[in-house]
Order: sequence, then C-alpha cells, then structure tokens
Amino acid sequence: MTTTASALRRFERANHQYRFLETFIVIFVVILLISNLVGAKIISLGSLRFASLDVAIRFGGGNLLFPFTYIFGDIFTEVYGYSGSRRAIWLGFFASILMAVVCAAIVALPPAPEFHEQHSYEVVLGVVPRMVAASLIAYLCGEFVNSFVLAKMKVFTKGRFLWTRTIGSTMTGQFVDSIIFMIVAFAGLQSARVIWELIYSGYLFKVIYEAAMTPLTYWIVNRLKHAEGVDVYDVATDFSPFASGNAGEAFVPLGETFTNIQREQVLK
Repeated sequence: MTTTASALRRFERANHQYRFLETFIVIFVVILLISNLVGAKIISLGSLRFASLDVAIRFGGGNLLFPFTYIFGDIFTEVYGYSGSRRAIWLGFFASILMAVVCAAIVALPPAPEFHEQHSYEVVLGVVPRMVAASLIAYLCGEFVNSFVLAKMKVFTKGRFLWTRTIGSTMTGQFVDSIIFMIVAFAGLQSARVIWELIYSGYLFKVIYEAAMTPLTYWIVNRLKHAEGVDVYDVATDFSPFASGNAGEAFVPLGETFTNIQREQVLK
C-alpha cells in the first residue's frame, strides 16, 4: 500500500452509512423541479432609488425557491463532502431533463375535444428548448462551482468560519449561474438592459437570501454532523464533475480540529 493510500485510510471512515443524505437529496430535487416549472415568469417589484438612479427590481419566478438549492448544496458539501454534493447535483440534473421531456410530450399530444385549456397548458408547461438548455447549463456550472469553492475553503479555514464558506461559495456559484442562464435564455430576445437588470437583481437577491438564511444553515449543518457522526474534508478529492467515489475525503471525528499536520499526512 502506498504512503498516500495508507494516510488516506487513517482519515477515511470506511463503509460509513449516512442516515439522511437520501432524504435531503429528495427535498433538493423537488425544490429544483418546482423552480424550473415557475422560472419562466419575470416578476417586477418596482424600483429602488440608489445614488440618484432608479434601480429596477426584476427577477425570475424560480428565484423564490432556487436559492434553496444553493443552501442545500452548501449542506451537502459541508456535511457529506464534495462527492455527496456531486451525487445530488447529477440526480437533480437528470430529474430536470426527465421533467422537461415529459412536459414537452404531454403538451404535444392532442387534447380531448372537451379539454379547452390547451393554450394555457402550453403557455405554462410548454418547453422551450433554449430555456431548458440555459437552465441545465447554468445549473451544472453554478452548483459545481459552489461546491468546489466551499470544499476548498473548508480545508483552508480548517472547518472554522462556516459563514464565510456558505456566503463566499454562493457569491461565486450564483454569479456563474446568473450570467450563464440570463445570457443563454434571453440574448436576442430581450434588450441588453433588461438582461443586465435580470442578472444583477437576481444575483443580489440570491446572495442576500443566502446571507439571511445563514443561521438556519448553521443549525442544519450542526445537527446533521452530529446525527451522521462525520465531518468531511476534501483534502485530496478529484473535483471532476464526472469522477465517482469519495477517495481523498478525510474524516475527522466530531470535536477534533482539522490540523495542518493531518492535512500534510494525507497529501504525502
């Protein structure tokens, strides 16, 4: 056995069975699907006066729930490591594709003569390929960036200052998500001004939302860590979205501090 493998085995918890990971993944996927269903509507809440400028407050309907997916992403990475988050992200991705295909098929099928709401059905559930592509690409990029940043920051901060990780990872992940989605979905359909308003309004809303939810995130993370009996550090994790397994994740017993000595032993 190599020195690296031997060191990793000291800090990994072999065959550990998580009690609540599957439950939280199910909740995560449900929230993601609901966000996709209602995301096409653009909501306007007027404008705010800032530095002699009127700042329009506009955002997609999905923004009311979608920030929760990043809170869940933080919880997955913080409690279950990058591999747990990666699993949840891909399950959410394939569930979104399935929903889009089913909605498109149901809308395309001919309605019964007594069904008079086909047009409304098409407006609400009609799948626009460009919108679906924008949502899926932005989702994958944003979620993986969010999890990567949080995992790296956790090792860097040695598990301290959780709020810096949750807010910092959300700021980067949501930035990537907002820009990709709005540009891919609305470029050529909306003016550059409207797209910019959607980007900054949605981004600010999501970041403020995450910051406001920090106490709840702290509570859930702490409860889950004690319930699961784990504290995972992605010391030598393969951060490829297409990798599998949890090799390189270091387990530190609850109550102990992750130290540079432990980190160096794993990386040798």
